[in-house]
Amino acid sequence: MKVAIASDHGGVNIRREIISLMEELNIEYIDLGCESRSSVDYPDYAIPVANKVASGEVERGILICGTGIGMSIAANKVNGIRCALVHDLYSARVTREHNDSNILAMGERVIRPDLARNIVKTWLTTSFEAGRHERRVNKIASYEAL
Repeated sequence: MKVAIASDHGGVNIRREIISLMEELNIEYIDLGCESRSSVDYPDYAIPVANKVASGEVERGILICGTGIGMSIAANKVNGIRCALVHDLYSARVTREHNDSNILAMGERVIRPDLARNIVKTWLTTSFEAGRHERRVNKIASYEAL
């Protein structure tokens, strides 16, 4: 699996934690920044990650900002993206099992780094169940194709 990861200024610390986790798990990643606590615009980081996922260059993406809300809104504007805003382990698991989410968004001002690591580990290791859920995901893809 290859993962693209990015944050805006509000998610730099947790992005670094997640990069460390992916290195521990031997997961290949592309880090798209940002490196500064100076204010930047979250779409400038969310859209490139979403485009890499949508094009198939990477299998999944991870986005972090202050709340995760802005990143998830921006990423979900790209066709083929199912970005889930997650701040607990249950949602991390279910968004993979039921929604086949391909981007995970989190908020550094909302969760602790240790919880973020556990969320990412759960999300990266959980498979899509397909079955009745596949029909629902396919309906979303059909709508995007209009």
